[in-house]
Amino acid sequence: MNKYEITVVVKPNLEEEATNAEFAHAQELIERFGGTVEKVDDWGKRRLAYEIQKLNEGFYRFFTISAEASMPAEVESRIRLRENVLRYLIVKLEA
Repeated sequence: MNKYEITVVVKPNLEEEATNAEFAHAQELIERFGGTVEKVDDWGKRRLAYEIQKLNEGFYRFFTISAEASMPAEVESRIRLRENVLRYLIVKLEA
C-alpha cells in the first residue's frame, strides 16, 4: 500500500451543502477504488495563487490516504469530470 495526498479545490460560489457534496463525492471515489482515508484536513475558503475560471478563491480539502498504485488514475479520471471542482492534485508521499 502506498500513501497519497489528494487535494481538491471546489468553486467558492457554491452553497455549503453543494460544497460538502463535492468533497463527499471525492471521498466516495477514493473508497470505491480501494483507498482508505486516514486523515481529512479542511482548509476552508482560501485565495488562489492565480485566477481560474474568473475566480480568485476556492474551498480546499486535503485527504491523506493509503491505496494501491492503480487507485490514483481511477480517481483522477473521474474527479476531472466534476463541474464544480476547480483543481485537484494527487501526490505520492514518501514512506
